[in-house]
Amino acid sequence: MPARIKDLVVDAADHQALADWWCAALGYERRRPLGHPPPPAEWAVAIHHPQDAGPVIWFSPVPGPEAGRNRVRFDVWGDTGDLLSLGATLVRRHDRDAGWDVLADPEGNEFGVFAPGFRTPGGGTTR
Repeated sequence: MPARIKDLVVDAADHQALADWWCAALGYERRRPLGHPPPPAEWAVAIHHPQDAGPVIWFSPVPGPEAGRNRVRFDVWGDTGDLLSLGATLVRRHDRDAGWDVLADPEGNEFGVFAPGFRTPGGGTTR
């Protein structure tokens, strides 16, 4: 049986703030345990799509910023301007070699932004 993604986990120096930023960027919400009090602030934060249309993403606290390049990154459908207005920073604009923008979230984690209707190298439209 092939493996399936259960959750995504992102290490973060300020896991609370980064979880909130990605909620705003993706339209996600914090996942609250039903019938239980809110977890302590130092615990990892889980966010999810309100209609469960995407994976659960956990933001786990770590003592400092990551050194080197991310080993896992998000690629999102979206509008670069909207994400920049939420506090992302532009790393690289799309060009002839790559048809997507690269941004960084508030902790410097890079992610790709694909405009709706992005055309694959074979000419097909995705999304």
